[in-house]
Amino acid sequence: MKQLAYIFVILSLLFVACKPETDELIMPENKPYALHLPNHFPEMPVPADNPLTVDAVELGRLLFHDTRLSRDGLVSCATCHLQHLAFSDGQALSTGIEGRTGLRNAPSLANVGYAPRLFADGGVPSLELQVLAPIADENEMDHNILLAAEELNQDPVLHELSMSAFQQGLTPYSITRALAAFERSLVSVDSKYDQYLLGELTLTEEEMQGMALFMGDELKCASCHAGVLFSNFDYINIGLYSEYADAGRERITLNQEDHGKFKTPSLRNVALTAPYMHDGSLESLEEVIGFFASGGENHINKDPRIAGFELSEEDKSKLIAFLNTLSDETLLQNPSYFP
Repeated sequence: MKQLAYIFVILSLLFVACKPETDELIMPENKPYALHLPNHFPEMPVPADNPLTVDAVELGRLLFHDTRLSRDGLVSCATCHLQHLAFSDGQALSTGIEGRTGLRNAPSLANVGYAPRLFADGGVPSLELQVLAPIADENEMDHNILLAAEELNQDPVLHELSMSAFQQGLTPYSITRALAAFERSLVSVDSKYDQYLLGELTLTEEEMQGMALFMGDELKCASCHAGVLFSNFDYINIGLYSEYADAGRERITLNQEDHGKFKTPSLRNVALTAPYMHDGSLESLEEVIGFFASGGENHINKDPRIAGFELSEEDKSKLIAFLNTLSDETLLQNPSYFP
């Protein structure tokens, strides 16, 4: 763990050192990128030193699908974040270079720009820094970002876009910021539920009853999966295990009270992102609901809200019907995200 932390610090220093001399990041021909968020969504926080621009997002899109970011030239960001699965990968644990197995289940990247911290343990504070971790991780891309930048900079299309977006060729600075910009563009705002909120359609009786169950005090789903983003972004021990192989948030804080705590995932597109939990141990929504109904395992850090409940098969179907309304076909078919 100390070795990984040391590597990350060194990479972070390299990342900061590559900042261009000028503070003006938007050239006249590099137009701002519009997210087109509906009124019921909050404004997305975007750092002042990495504004969303057309060229930055386009460079990020190309890099997101570029396997040259991995040491063996076979793995890209898109390998573990597939658009048709709401940018998750359908595996319990993701597979990196040479078939190596990662530490955790790959989360959906939909609306990732709203997350105050990244990874299930909240170990990274920004998308710009997050990008460094999978590139360097031996079980993911296992590459030196400096070497990757040298190779990518030979590509004339990437070089020109980088010059326009960041006034420099491909460097760790431009790579991390471009990927972060593209990931902020991955917004999921057009599900059936969103259309219902906007008054564009009505939900079925089954879906409405499922929503009432979800929002109600008995199941308490919305106490954690809150608001339009369906997450409070808090770290919670749900009693998935009585003994955790993965310490979760404790790996970052070194506080025993955080053992087994993981970030509350958004439930947007949840019907598309199985398997579930940080380790992909639950294969279906039926299993997830059954787990919470059971109250989970005993653990000293388990959140008191995880206390179990009774739910008929009919009500379980209603709850799942509502969760299905959170799927966003526009996200899955948006050509702006294609390779």
